[in-house]
Amino acid sequence: MRTLVTGHNGYLGAVMTASLVARGHDVVGLDTYYFGDCTHGPETEDVPSLALDVRDVEASHLRGFDAVVHLAALSNDPLGDLAPEQTYDINLHASIRLAKLARDAGVSRFLFSSSCSIYGAAGGDDLVNESAPMRPVTPYAESKVRVEDALHELADDRFSPVYMRNATAYGWSPRLRADLVVNNLVASALLTGEAKVLSDGTPWRPLIHAADIAHAFVAALEAPRETVHDEAFNVGADRENYQVRDVAEIVGQVVPDCRVVVTGETGADPRSYRVDFSKIRHHLPAFVPAWNVRRGAEELYGRFREYGLTSAQIEQRFTRLRWLSTLRESGRLGDDLRWSSDTTSLAAAGGAR
Repeated sequence: MRTLVTGHNGYLGAVMTASLVARGHDVVGLDTYYFGDCTHGPETEDVPSLALDVRDVEASHLRGFDAVVHLAALSNDPLGDLAPEQTYDINLHASIRLAKLARDAGVSRFLFSSSCSIYGAAGGDDLVNESAPMRPVTPYAESKVRVEDALHELADDRFSPVYMRNATAYGWSPRLRADLVVNNLVASALLTGEAKVLSDGTPWRPLIHAADIAHAFVAALEAPRETVHDEAFNVGADRENYQVRDVAEIVGQVVPDCRVVVTGETGADPRSYRVDFSKIRHHLPAFVPAWNVRRGAEELYGRFREYGLTSAQIEQRFTRLRWLSTLRESGRLGDDLRWSSDTTSLAAAGGAR
């Protein structure tokens, strides 16, 4: 299947692209290459690509594709709080525009990378399924809700959107992020000897390895139309709902000579939700999660030691908010998060391949 992957050069995109290629799909990437300099370990899968801001996609870029896997987004809550206008511009308006163009260009399947964070203020110990009320508490999560609503209105006999509500990702990627809870705790444990939790540690989080997210998308891409058309799927596994303090304890057991510290200095986190993943298990049986947090922590610890990891790398390159702030402060990105000139981005240096 000829598939366009937006955000293919990002944290999830690097893993997703490799999985799709391994399954024999004809993959083309599309990325603005914000994180082209944020590589950890070997380079990413080399596929033909368009060096393009998702806000600038035109119908001509989408013709000839059977499917779009839409990952491109400003990717975490602190960044959304810092730049809510750009979060809505990129995550919401550009996503809806992309879907409309894809439908008009004859793309038949549109996999949207949504998030379990849309349940953000669920609270309690009850598992929430795909019909649960959406209670987003951040611009990032709200943008996901609104895109899902818009895609539902676009669904028709020729255009099948699918809403992949990913649990919180973790695990190693060539485009590393250290601002995800498991990744951050392992990095902190290795570099400081402490797995430090700043909240009270009680919030629930559903967690999933980046490779398992990629496998879920492959399953949805290859499933019969009637199985996935205009459907939402929580992406994860029931056994992988954790309280943050329990994740820290696992990391403390994996990383030698590590002390677990729960400071509570930021208080209780309103983003607390346990998620029911029975729908994806029943409807997409090809998706069988292979990872758990302990194995993921072991992988991260091994990769961090193998390829080297420093505090400076985390502060400067592997924390999305810090890296984009650095690009803005240096003048390479404008306040609208567009490259200030064609020569400043890695994408322009390499061009479309």
